[in-house]
Order: sequence, then structure tokens, then C-alpha cells
Amino acid sequence: MPEIIAFVGGGNMATSLIGGLVAAGHAPSALRVAEPDRDRAAALRTRFGVTVEAEARAIVGGAGTVVLAVKPQQMGEALRGLALDAGACVVSIAAGIRLDFLRQALGPDAHYVRSMPNTPALYGCGISGLYAAPQTPASARDRAAHVLRAAGETVWLERESDLDAVTAVSGSGPAYFFLLVEAMRDAGVALGLSPQTAARLAARTCVGAARMVDGGTTDVAELRQQVTSKGGTTEAALQHFEAAGLRGIVRDALTAAARRSEELGDQLAKASR
Repeated sequence: MPEIIAFVGGGNMATSLIGGLVAAGHAPSALRVAEPDRDRAAALRTRFGVTVEAEARAIVGGAGTVVLAVKPQQMGEALRGLALDAGACVVSIAAGIRLDFLRQALGPDAHYVRSMPNTPALYGCGISGLYAAPQTPASARDRAAHVLRAAGETVWLERESDLDAVTAVSGSGPAYFFLLVEAMRDAGVALGLSPQTAARLAARTCVGAARMVDGGTTDVAELRQQVTSKGGTTEAALQHFEAAGLRGIVRDALTAAARRSEELGDQLAKASR
């Protein structure tokens, strides 16, 4: 019989993970969801055939893995009164919720893993950073990775604080990509293209370039050099980016995002005391 996986929260990220697990062959009968929103609950039942209840305490008993997929501000209320099986693996995908908070709320008999996925998980091409304390058994790590791999790749981190950097690079990263595509589209319109043509050119160019980066073994810096002819149009644009300090802007922006992630974690930890 397949292991029971329980999801506390049935939002977009949980839905993408559930869809990936079902597509990979995990039996819907072994997937449970706590989702109080009636419309969302009905959609999950219809789409995947999973068990959905309004309260978390109704779905966590007997679960080998419990995925915490509620907003950070809702986590305290969502965990109140929960009783997990000894040895259960608890996977939190909520930003800023630290392991100490989870242990205090759910007790020392479970194993805890923090993760930061990103929105491309909705299309099965996300990437998630995971962290577990050194004493966490391999079986719990495997359970957590199994769930997150349903929506893309996974990378294990050496320190819990690394999740702040992961949040800055990949968690928030899709928004940076969207901003670049938006800026390229708007620049194309300013150069005389129709909005539809400019939008399509910008989007497909970025998608194609991303596939070149992701699909091969050539370093991204070398790929950039390969498409930059001396004295050509690409060089003119790149020189302008460099002169405007693009690298420093990106570094400072990601530093600000990582710092904000750390601040949010501090605020949530203080509120739980």
C-alpha cells in the first residue's frame, strides 16, 4: 500500500505537487488534503480524486509525510492541535517558517524538512531548495525529496540560512524574468513593433535562451560570448548593460530579497514566542 501523504493547504503549490505525484503514479487514494475553501476543495476532488477535508486534524493521522502548504501567517493556527504519527516527515514549503517553530508546534517525534519551491512548479519545471537538520534520517530526506521532485528538480542545502539565498535567487526569481520580458516587450514597442509581435519575440527569445542554459553543459558566460560578435549589435547592447551597472543592480536586488526573507523569519519567530 502506498504511503499516505497529507497536504495541509490546497493552494496552487500544493495542487502542482499533487498533480505531479498523481502523474508519477502515486495513488490518489493515498493523498489527503486539508482545504477549508469549498470551491477549491471540490476542484481538488474532481481533478485528482483525492480525499479533501476542511480541517487538518482529519487528514494527518496515519500519514507518513505531511506537507505544510499554508501561508506563513496562517501556520500557527493550522498546526494548533495537530497530532502526528511518530516518525512522520513534515515538509514545510512556507517561507520564513523555521525548523524550531515547527518542532515547538508539533513536537520532537517527527522529522522536519524546510523547502523553498518556485512557481514554475505549476508546470512541472520548478526547482526547490531543501534543508534538514544533520540528524534527520535518510528515509525522511527521501520522502521530502520525493514530494518536491513531483514538480521539478531539488537541491539540498548545507545550512538553514541558505534558504534566504534560495528565496532570493529562485523563489523570487521568476518575477525577475517576468520583468525582463516585460522590459524587452516595451522596448520593442518603442522601436516600432506592434505590442503583440514585441511580446511574442521577447517571450520566445527568453524561453529559447533558458533552454540553451538548462539543456547543455556550456557555462552561461561562454554562451553569452558565443552570441556576441565584436562590433555587432549584441555587443552594443551588452556594453550598455555593463555601463549601467546591471551586475551590481542584480546583486543588490537579490541581497535585498535575501535580507527581507531573513527579516520575515525573525518576525514570525518573535510572534510565536
